[in-house]
Amino acid sequence: MNESQAKHGTPEFFEFDCPSCNTRLKVARANAGKQARCPHCQAVVDLPHEQPAAVAGTPTQGTRKAPDENAEHPNTPVDSGLTPGPGENPTKRPDTSRDTPTRQLYLKITAEISKLFVGQEELVQGTLVALFSGGHVLIESVPGLGKTLFVRTLAQVLGCEFGRIQFTADLMPSDVTGAPIYNMKTQEFDFRPGPVFTQLLLADEINRSPAKTHAALLEIMQEKNVTVDGTTHQLAPPFLVMATQNPIESEGTYNLPEAQLDRFMFKLVANYPTEEQEVNILQLHGGQSDLDERLSDDIQRITNPAEIVDITRKNSTVTVDPSLVDYINKIVRKTRTWPAFYMGASPRAGIALIQGARTLAAFHGRDYAVPDDVVEISLSVLRHRVMLTAEAEVEGQNVDQLLGDLIRTVEVPRSKN
Repeated sequence: MNESQAKHGTPEFFEFDCPSCNTRLKVARANAGKQARCPHCQAVVDLPHEQPAAVAGTPTQGTRKAPDENAEHPNTPVDSGLTPGPGENPTKRPDTSRDTPTRQLYLKITAEISKLFVGQEELVQGTLVALFSGGHVLIESVPGLGKTLFVRTLAQVLGCEFGRIQFTADLMPSDVTGAPIYNMKTQEFDFRPGPVFTQLLLADEINRSPAKTHAALLEIMQEKNVTVDGTTHQLAPPFLVMATQNPIESEGTYNLPEAQLDRFMFKLVANYPTEEQEVNILQLHGGQSDLDERLSDDIQRITNPAEIVDITRKNSTVTVDPSLVDYINKIVRKTRTWPAFYMGASPRAGIALIQGARTLAAFHGRDYAVPDDVVEISLSVLRHRVMLTAEAEVEGQNVDQLLGDLIRTVEVPRSKN
């Protein structure tokens, strides 16, 4: 808001009716005359050139009123472009959700996690989307942001087994998968399962082990089983690998091979908490209480592995319109011709976008996916599947920014309604 607006108290938003669905929308006055996509009907509309008189009581910057959850169509800011920005907070979208069992479960899980794990909404949501889509996540963050606490809390809430592997330079593949041990009584070799035989596996600092150790996870992550000495051992579903790596420290680390990276559904970036969140963290964990006791006493089990598998199966019935499939395909294919990328995303990226959009739609209480679902998870799906050219790296260009520019060039499918 400029000085003149601040001086005269002019609100920075105005309202108008979508010409396609007549939904009352709110938009920044600076975007008058531009095009935008209605978040309700997905139609591309021309914003009024003349700024209408502001509605009395329209909040100014810093005092925006939260949308009324009971309203049929809450007033929601419209993005000035054709699509919302990648990674945009989903609460900015209109609430078209229904109170479905999947949505209820999702809200209960996140509420229970927040009792011990503060903030990092993108990390929590991305991990749950991957879990209920049958995928895996790679987390990039500096040490001390509570990744282990998150996984342990998640395991307690979900009623799943939890395992951890600390990856080091001398870690061998058999230390991950397990190995045959000679039994003196039976005079035979018996297979002793390794730490991967769990349901939620934390692969801590995965890039500190060499490629031969990473290779042990390829079959596990893709096929959900382990083959040792010609015998295949199945892992109990659900199975989620959460691998972490430090983006700053490079000494004693190995770059993950592309085949390994491509098996992660999402790459999530955990940032430092806000000031308010950090105060809450200090209040929650600044004492001398035992974490095991708090996990057992304060955290309730919300679901179980059987229900997770069942909901994952049901999520496959969420409708994805052919036009949305074409939208996803165009995004993925465009990464292969984008000038700043040396290597683009594989078809597995498109599959991850479809599966993730279905699960995210189910979490929002819908039985159909929309372009917003795709855009919301697009950076997490693509950022580790593309490689910058040497020129882009020298110029210090940001992968997320480049992907955001790319996505905005792809035309968003319009609603048929």
